[in-house]
Amino acid sequence: MEPNIKEVANRIRALREDMDISAQDMADATGRSLAEYEKQESGEEDLSFTFLYKCADRLGVDVIELLTGENPHLTGYSLTRAGDGLVIRRRAGFEYLHKAPHFRNKLAEPFLVTAPYIPEEQDAPIHLSYHEGQELDLIISGQMRFAYEDHVETLEAGDLVMYDSGRGHGMIAIGGEPCTFLAVVIKPHEAEIR
Repeated sequence: MEPNIKEVANRIRALREDMDISAQDMADATGRSLAEYEKQESGEEDLSFTFLYKCADRLGVDVIELLTGENPHLTGYSLTRAGDGLVIRRRAGFEYLHKAPHFRNKLAEPFLVTAPYIPEEQDAPIHLSYHEGQELDLIISGQMRFAYEDHVETLEAGDLVMYDSGRGHGMIAIGGEPCTFLAVVIKPHEAEIR
């Protein structure tokens, strides 16, 4: 199942309005101008995972509730078989497969990510994202150019990078093929468990 952008945007708007949160407050919480935020909330623009994560945090819900309209319901453990999970396609062909969408009160969000190889990105500056917490990325196949503020590293299968995701970070696939990696987004220590 892949979430529909318009439906996700409508859920964000409905929750914001139900909670009497202004669009400006949400823009501030997501690090966007009011105009940028309104375009995303209306579904006119794609919704990055970082944007969704920040919206969920401000609205006090699990990001899965924004994506599916359902609350995660499993406790104890969650098993997701190979190839299964909640598909999220975002940001220039990146595909995220959420590997525990139904597990409640998650302290981390596990994703199997496939970054496409895009020739035009190879000599361009890497787009940097920011979200509170930490992230761990384990390369499964292919190669990645990883940027962390002004540091750049080349990662290959078996390499792992863990970092403060509140600081600028980004990645692209290199070497002429897609890069697949396990990304675990770890919520900030002070985050409320939902």
